[in-house]
Amino acid sequence: MYSNEEYLIDLLKDANVLTQEDIDAAKTAKKARETVLDSLIAKGKLSEKQVARFCAENASMPFVDLSETPIDPNVIELISPEIAERYQAIPLGVDSNRLVVAITDPFDFETLDSLPHLISQEVDFWCATPSSISNMLNELYGIGSKNEKDDLDDLIAGNGDGDDAPIIRMVSEILLDAFKIRASDIHIEPLEKSVQIRYRIDGVLQKVADHPRKLLSAIISRIKIMTGSMQISEKRLPQDGRIQLQLGDRALDLRVSTIPTSHGESVVMRILDKANLSIGLPQLGFFSDDQEKWESYISLPDGILLVTGPTGSGKTTTLYACLHHINKSDRKIITVEDPVEYQLTGINQVQVKEEVGMTFSAALRSILRQAPNIIMIGEIRDLETANIAINASLTGHLVFSTLHTNDAPSAIARMDDIGVKPFLIASSLRAVLAQRLVRKLCEECKQPAILSEQEIRGLGVDATQLATAEVMQAGGCDRCRNTGYRGRAGLFEIFSVDDEVRHLINQGLSTPKLRRKARELGMRTMREDGIRKVLTGKTTAAEVLHVTMSDQR
Repeated sequence: MYSNEEYLIDLLKDANVLTQEDIDAAKTAKKARETVLDSLIAKGKLSEKQVARFCAENASMPFVDLSETPIDPNVIELISPEIAERYQAIPLGVDSNRLVVAITDPFDFETLDSLPHLISQEVDFWCATPSSISNMLNELYGIGSKNEKDDLDDLIAGNGDGDDAPIIRMVSEILLDAFKIRASDIHIEPLEKSVQIRYRIDGVLQKVADHPRKLLSAIISRIKIMTGSMQISEKRLPQDGRIQLQLGDRALDLRVSTIPTSHGESVVMRILDKANLSIGLPQLGFFSDDQEKWESYISLPDGILLVTGPTGSGKTTTLYACLHHINKSDRKIITVEDPVEYQLTGINQVQVKEEVGMTFSAALRSILRQAPNIIMIGEIRDLETANIAINASLTGHLVFSTLHTNDAPSAIARMDDIGVKPFLIASSLRAVLAQRLVRKLCEECKQPAILSEQEIRGLGVDATQLATAEVMQAGGCDRCRNTGYRGRAGLFEIFSVDDEVRHLINQGLSTPKLRRKARELGMRTMREDGIRKVLTGKTTAAEVLHVTMSDQR
């Protein structure tokens, strides 16, 4: 409910609103997935309005009772339903050219920092109770009008009864549970004597259930039926399909893949939540200096910007966040993707279909005649695609794309391997962003920590850095499923192509020498970015060292 509940409870205790006995009793009595504050409110030790007023007072923020406050209907559209739900934010009106927005948590600095950027508007924040925010989300946007049982009933409705009903309900519960705990993938895996269900959460697979082996065929048949395109009887060949679901107001796409294994068909379903499309650059994990630098590049009128990293490092999410940031009514944006994973409002998206001749290069040649300002190419895979992208960048277009390289300077060698001439790389490329993903520490349960000698050597930090550090370690609570981590953030490396670097590219400088020169010019490596995130308590040394093993410092 609140981003820093422990801090808030300490404030309430110091103000003599709560006693330690109240707090201890609430911790003991609280139900699963219930916070200590929830328990205190349920027991009548606090009221929701009392907590909200206290929060507002301590944050020097006005308190607003939404049940008694008129809302200007002209400002509702300034915040999209997705952003309103994500940040629990209600627009109230405009005062002195600043949008007044009600939020539940005045100590949630991510909301305070991110919301003005996402809506491109100066904001004055007021504090309201969580229940009043929830009611207004329902009334203004139709969000939260259904409960969990309704969602499950929607998934099951109209799908038959009798002998099939238990399997329909089982599959529906698997999908709903995965969505509730923010899983990105569902893995249904046949073992010798059971069917194993695993969810990938924050990049890590977690086992959630085992079912009898005899249910495998029924579970997979149910999933194939839901796609409407996969063959139930075909169990010898891999198949791909798609499931589209509506959970209350949330639209979900699931990309389904089956493959035969020695114990039967294995299924993986990737969950694509369209609510994530509202993600902005602050949520990617940039520090303010790197964000400012990258925003300056994506605001350029022309040139090529590359995002690099291995599969699963968040490149597509970063590209979508960039497009979301620069998507204005006076700009035409066209993407060429394989596949189109999300539908982006206000952006023209082209699906590659190689079987009918719609390749990346063929699509690019066509879309240039559509007079776009900005082009996004899912990946530069060959010389023809690269040359078209370069020509587009040299004729006044801003081009985004991705490459698979270990670091940012290696993008130059990769382009050279494809066959692009060095002078074309130098003249068109503006910057390269390399990235990896690390798990973020759960804000509810992270605890102070001291780096071990091995971690200090691995990170290469000194006593001066450690003196001002706020190193934290994973704890474990209901909110993070006792993992100590919740969500992921990027580690970034921005390789700027200025006049000096262009000269070196034209000279054909090797990647190690180019990297050393970039370091001399101020480029921060992904490991160094990770070190900053460790020393500020955002993640752990183990996470950073694991994902930056190839980083040559």
